[in-house]
Amino acid sequence: MSASERDVPAQQPRVAMAGVSMRDLLASCAAADAVSRPPRAPSPEAPRVAEQPRKAA
Repeated sequence: MSASERDVPAQQPRVAMAGVSMRDLLASCAAADAVSRPPRAPSPEAPRVAEQPRKAA
């Protein structure tokens, strides 16, 4: 066995954590992002022009 083989730790197989689906994980991230941002300012509306009073016929 060479020195480089002794220094590198053996790769352990990665085990997937069960219990939370990817869909639930992504949904929770989207919800956290939505509540962590301040609400948007209302869009400015165009000023309304006052209508002229109608004349009776």
